[in-house]
Amino acid sequence: MTWSLIFPAPLVLGQAASSAPSNPSAANQVAEPANSQALHIGPGDELEITVFGASDLSQHLRVGSDGTISMPLLGSVHVAGATSAEAEKMISDNLQEKGILNHPQVAVFVKEYTNSEISVVGEVNKPGVYSSLGPHRLLDILQIAGGVTDKAASTVTISHNQGGGVSTVDLSPKDPAAMARNNIELRPGDTIVVPKAGVVYVLGEVNRPGGYISNSTVGVSVLQVMAAAGGPTHLAASGKTKMLRRDGNGVRETPVPLQRLMEGKQPDMPVQPDDILYVPSSKIKSVLSLGAIITLASQAAVYRIP
Repeated sequence: MTWSLIFPAPLVLGQAASSAPSNPSAANQVAEPANSQALHIGPGDELEITVFGASDLSQHLRVGSDGTISMPLLGSVHVAGATSAEAEKMISDNLQEKGILNHPQVAVFVKEYTNSEISVVGEVNKPGVYSSLGPHRLLDILQIAGGVTDKAASTVTISHNQGGGVSTVDLSPKDPAAMARNNIELRPGDTIVVPKAGVVYVLGEVNRPGGYISNSTVGVSVLQVMAAAGGPTHLAASGKTKMLRRDGNGVRETPVPLQRLMEGKQPDMPVQPDDILYVPSSKIKSVLSLGAIITLASQAAVYRIP
């Protein structure tokens, strides 16, 4: 009777061990954000490291400013830039290679990402700092920031916190496939800069006065922006059209022979960002002053050239 009472105990323990999860690290990380595997550990992050079967090796610590952690018997391990799964394998491999444990099972749970925010600045409707613990692909973050403004360029610049470097991404709506490919995944600490696009203003006697943005990489011309503006009205004094351009000495006025350009009698003229094309009226003798034209440009609606 005595032996029959002693032997069942290890049998029950064996059954319990066989029913335990085969991957303890996966079970331990349920509390992390759903996309935590895509987040990368950085200096200052708070980690909970569990080495199963070796509680003396388990640690609750923060990543040092040099990106390393220090563990008993193991010493320093550089974990910055790694995901929690990569850190688990790194620590496990080190324990195995140094002969500290055979087939160690390690779980790394990131309790706090200290640099878990992504900054969005420039031509967005709600610039600010947003958490990267939710959706953190480029288009997701831009949508959270209220989308880009009418004056936004078609390319954005991303400054990467981890690993450094700068990426330029084209978000041209003319190529949805390229946009999908460029919907890159962002990392904590990244900064998105949405620059202001170059705008050419067409004012005065045109059918749709306003500012015009082009996604073209080869520049635009007088006839292209005039076509986008619907061309001159029947009241336009096309022969008196002028272009205002800022340079190092202020604002320079250049006559534009618009009628001759439209008739193909003279080569088209290139325009630059922030240029102002002004077409005066043939019915009004007085011409708007330079200051008045610039004020109109600052108040103009902005459109994109198709």
